[in-house]
Amino acid sequence: MSDATPLARLDDVGLSHDGGETFILRHVSLNLHKGEFVALLGPSGVGKSTLLRVLMGLSKPSEGTVTGPTDDGGAAEGRSAGKRRAQALVFQDARLMPWRSVLRNVAFGLEGLGLNRQEKRERALDALRLVGLEEAADRWPKRLSGGQRQRVGVARALTVDPDLLLMDEPFGALDPITRNSLQDELLRIWQQTHKTVLFVTHDIEEALKLATRIVVLSGSPAGITGELTIGAEQKTPDSPAFRMYAARLRAMIAGEADPGGAPYWRSAEI
Repeated sequence: MSDATPLARLDDVGLSHDGGETFILRHVSLNLHKGEFVALLGPSGVGKSTLLRVLMGLSKPSEGTVTGPTDDGGAAEGRSAGKRRAQALVFQDARLMPWRSVLRNVAFGLEGLGLNRQEKRERALDALRLVGLEEAADRWPKRLSGGQRQRVGVARALTVDPDLLLMDEPFGALDPITRNSLQDELLRIWQQTHKTVLFVTHDIEEALKLATRIVVLSGSPAGITGELTIGAEQKTPDSPAFRMYAARLRAMIAGEADPGGAPYWRSAEI
């Protein structure tokens, strides 16, 4: 699923908000390749959302370099460069504007891209169709369920045709049934669009279900303490492989060593 050249890259990134006295992130290096679904896994409060902000360019790193996709490359066939955004972010809270219809909420991300009204409408409808909400285009956000609001948030991100889709625990506030349904929807969308996804979660089972690769962020200051490549055999919850990988991820988060004394992060395979 991946290309040899990274779509986005973090090289030895650190972030401090007090001039270098106290670091939130330190020595973080990560490559994201085209078509990957990467889960960024770690405990709550460790700095996963902060890392997304650095990758989006919303927070400037104190040290190291960030290389992301550019708006002038990788556009879908028939879509002009400059009428898209290279990256888009989906929040845990859909953050819909209650005074705008579903369609106009989705189209909001297209502001400033030089599209006319009809182009915006078509792009927004395409995105709603992709998430299965085309019939809700004229509804107001207050008439949507929690799961529907999150799907609108995903549609708003997809409508700008990003190369890199960043998702900050988008299903964390949903009930288990809705969450499971949206996980399935997200996998379908990813398989259909081939977008590169970086998905933040603190849920090990969610990471195993969704990702092709899991990167563990832990410690203080936070750094990458482990990485696993995930195959189909690790995605069945009742399988021995799933349980083994889940146990290994818990050990990575805790910074534990294996019986031979080597840190778990030394290998991406069991």
